[in-house]
Amino acid sequence: MRLAVFDLDQTLLSSDSDYLWGKFLIDQGVVDAEAHARENDRFFRDYQAGTLNIHDYVAFVVAPMLENPLAKMQALLKQYVDERIEPLIARGSRALLAQHRAQGDTLLITTATNRFVVEPIAALLGVDNLIATDLEMVDGQYTGKIAGTPNFQHGKVTRLQAWIAAQNQPVTVTCAYSDSHNDLPLLSLAERPVAVDPDPTLRDEARARGWDIISLR
Repeated sequence: MRLAVFDLDQTLLSSDSDYLWGKFLIDQGVVDAEAHARENDRFFRDYQAGTLNIHDYVAFVVAPMLENPLAKMQALLKQYVDERIEPLIARGSRALLAQHRAQGDTLLITTATNRFVVEPIAALLGVDNLIATDLEMVDGQYTGKIAGTPNFQHGKVTRLQAWIAAQNQPVTVTCAYSDSHNDLPLLSLAERPVAVDPDPTLRDEARARGWDIISLR
């Protein structure tokens, strides 16, 4: 298997689906606007700085799902993907995915964003294989905790290696694409790491290591 691995937020998408989900919930009146915006912005700054506490962040993101019926949140998610996410698919993303399909590569999206939010986005992009941060459920209800290893920073390597081991065939990570310095461990696994519209830290690292730098926007 030849595997092409793609980060989602700020890579295949031109923005961050996790952060925008919070803003969407504010717009829909589901959460307290001032308090949620303040925390949403704080966690986003932490992510950009590489200091995000993923467990605290997931507890924050899941809180509205604990306070509202799951069916309501699922309906809001569909509206969110249709209205906010589809227009944010980066201009070159579909062509890049199509190129890898034509080469016979298996496609996989790996994202720190939780599975509830990103499953319909991966489906929208036509990518069947998805590794995301999984949310713990007990008796059909989310708990606010993470199930297993968070798919974040070095956790992306751990989760990808487990996925590869489950394939029962040789797998070569031919390409990996990301915008974020948080994904340096993931990019280092690939035969061809590619920085996509990278943040300044990743751009500097990519230049130092001689990695490709591209834009999909």
